Amino acid sequence: VAGAGGRGPRAADAGRRGADAESSGRGVALVEADGRRVGAIVYDATLIADPAPVAEAAAVIALALDRERLTAELRVSNDGLRDSRARIAAAADAERRRIARDLHDGVQGRLVLLALQARELSRSDDAGPAARAEAARLRTELEAALGTLRELVQGVLPAALVERGLGAAAHDLADRMPLPTTVLAGDERFPPAVESAGWFVIAEALANAVRHARARRLDVRVQWAGGGLLIEVRDDGGGGAAPAPAGGLAASGGSGLRGLADRLDVLGGRLRIESPPGGGTLIVAEVPCGS
Repeated sequence: VAGAGGRGPRAADAGRRGADAESSGRGVALVEADGRRVGAIVYDATLIADPAPVAEAAAVIALALDRERLTAELRVSNDGLRDSRARIAAAADAERRRIARDLHDGVQGRLVLLALQARELSRSDDAGPAARAEAARLRTELEAALGTLRELVQGVLPAALVERGLGAAAHDLADRMPLPTTVLAGDERFPPAVESAGWFVIAEALANAVRHARARRLDVRVQWAGGGLLIEVRDDGGGGAAPAPAGGLAASGGSGLRGLADRLDVLGGRLRIESPPGGGTLIVAEVPCGS
C-alpha cells in the first residue's frame, strides 16, 4: 500500500507515488474511502497481469478503513453521551442535596420551633382551657407535619447517607422496613455519586420486595469488591422480578429496576438480577470507584 489515512499530505503523497509507479511500468490500484483518495496499492504489472484482484483488494482495504473510521466516531460519540449523562446525574444529586439541606435546616427547623411554642402554650397557666386545648391540637398537627417532612427528606436524600455514608444509611433504611431485615455493611465511604446510586438501589430493591415479592425476610450486603462498590439485596419471596424493556413495563417493579440499571450505567456500573419463579430474588449492583 503506497499510503493510507485520509485527507492531507499522506493522501497526496499516495497519488504522487501512484503516478510515478505507472510511469515506471508498475500497476496501481487506488484506495478510496468516502469519495476521497486515501492510498494506493502499487504492484508489478508484469507479475500480476490481471488488475481485477488488486482492485478488489483495494476495495476491501477501503471498507476496512471506513469501518475503523466509523468505529472511532461511534466510540467518541458514546464517550460524549456517557459524560453528558454523568454530568446530568451529578447535577441532579447536587440538587437533591441542596433540597434536602434546605428542608432540614429551614422548614424543619421552623416547624420544630413552632411545635415547641405550641407545647409551652398548652402548658401555660396564663392561657385559658380553650387556648390550651387549641395549642395542644396545634402541637399534634405540627408533629405530624414534622414526621411527614422527615419522610420527604429521607426520600430525597437521607441525612445518614450524607453524614455517615452508605452503610449507615442502609442500616437506617432496614430499621424502617416492616419485615425482618439484616444488613452487613461497614463504615467505608465511597464517592458521593456512587453512594447516592447505591442508596437508590437498596431502597428500590427493598421496596419491591415489600410490595411485590411476598417475602418474609430481607438481607442486604454492602462492601468494597474489585476496586468498587458491591451491593447485594436478597429476599425469599416469589421471584419473577425483571427490569422493564425501554419504554415498557415488566413484572415486579420492572420500571424501577430499569431506572436503576440506567443510573448505574452512567457510572460505568451494572445491575444483575437473579429471580427464578418461586426462588426469591437477588439483586446485585456493581459500581467501579476508580483509583
